[in-house]
Amino acid sequence: MKICVFLSAADLDERYTQPAREFAEAIGKGGHTLVWGGSDTGLMKVVADGVRETGGRLVGVSVELFRKMARKDADEMAFAKDLAERKALLIAASDAVVVMIGGLGTLDEATEILELRKHGLHQKPVVLLNTAGFYDGLTTQLRRMDDDGFLPIPLTELVYFADEGADALAHLEAVVG
Repeated sequence: MKICVFLSAADLDERYTQPAREFAEAIGKGGHTLVWGGSDTGLMKVVADGVRETGGRLVGVSVELFRKMARKDADEMAFAKDLAERKALLIAASDAVVVMIGGLGTLDEATEILELRKHGLHQKPVVLLNTAGFYDGLTTQLRRMDDDGFLPIPLTELVYFADEGADALAHLEAVVG
């Protein structure tokens, strides 16, 4: 399975790096491919290292702006002209999507992938990985949108919430194979 992971390229503390590394190692041990933003910095590097060290493949999609930060040993690396094209290429190259912790760029990716799924423009499963309660606020907001009738499909069909990487991967393996 090709798993697109949206996440931060920032250097973060152990609350975030350790669970990210464990999730990445599970991806690699499972024989899966990581499709990610291609950066060799911060949390993106942690995840790519974990996948690589456990036998998984790396498919990166970066942007020209970040070419200097791109991982050199990726199995595949493409460079998009801008962030919008990068998102489209990441989604096209994957079978499933996991949203990990991140800043505004990751939030933008999360909302776009959910909006596209809401409109039936893709059927890929989406998991929101809520490491250390990072997405508690977003989870509450999405549930309110569902409860108040803002979503045309049930939230449970739009996104799967997982607190642990093992749960996220088990869900994806069950629905994608």
